[in-house]
Amino acid sequence: MKAELIAPCGMNCNVCRAVLDKSGKAKQCPGCRPRGKGCVYYGGMCAKLRDGTVRFCNVCDDFPCAKLKRLDKRYRTSYDYSFLDALAFISKNGIKAHLANEKKLWKCPDCGGKVCIHTRICYGCQKGTKSNKR
Repeated sequence: MKAELIAPCGMNCNVCRAVLDKSGKAKQCPGCRPRGKGCVYYGGMCAKLRDGTVRFCNVCDDFPCAKLKRLDKRYRTSYDYSFLDALAFISKNGIKAHLANEKKLWKCPDCGGKVCIHTRICYGCQKGTKSNKR
């Protein structure tokens, strides 16, 4: 797992369908940080992310903003993943511990490949897995 693929919002882009999918089915995305625009999801609308004032949303004075709350609610409901929980873990334990935790969480039990957060399908062996709980 690459640290630069942990987005400012806490999303683990290492296991995002748009980063993993090389088949052309999903729009290819290099992740927020590699794009250098702060936040791909909000199209650079957050000035603090865009100008580099904050590295992660949880260090912002406006945390959690209404947009992040909406995004977190959508991902909790649709994908059983919380950006706010991820950011809390990073705050408490650091990015290295977060990466280690995420690596275990999204590792395919059959082949060791990466399981997609959106589809719960391993991009190594193409098998589906059960929901990964924090």
